[in-house]
Amino acid sequence: MAISQNKKSASKEKKTIGAKNISALLVDIVIESLKDSKAENIVSIDIRGKSSLADYMIIASGRSHRHVGAIADHLSKALKDNKFPKPRIEGLPHCDWVLVDAGDVIIHIFRPEVRDFYNIEKIWSAQFEGDEN
Repeated sequence: MAISQNKKSASKEKKTIGAKNISALLVDIVIESLKDSKAENIVSIDIRGKSSLADYMIIASGRSHRHVGAIADHLSKALKDNKFPKPRIEGLPHCDWVLVDAGDVIIHIFRPEVRDFYNIEKIWSAQFEGDEN
């Protein structure tokens, strides 16, 4: 019986390691796409084990409504090109704050004034300050 439990735990560990690698790959693709799109002030927040929403939250700024929309479109195409599922995108009609839900990674793309107003990176970073885990 101990052998079968070891096999189960090894299998579970492989799945966890694979998921971590997928999340890391997804973060790399997202950040590369944001940089290619000339997004500004890119911040990545690791929320693994701290929130059930996702593993990472990435926040970036675009210079205008049009730039924010273009960044989101470019990101969606980059995810598709890398064989990730089509992300859910909210906020495209106004392009003040576009949220791209790529599963393990949630991306917020703001116009600078809107980002300053909501300041979500401060909220999320402060929430985890002093948390050693």
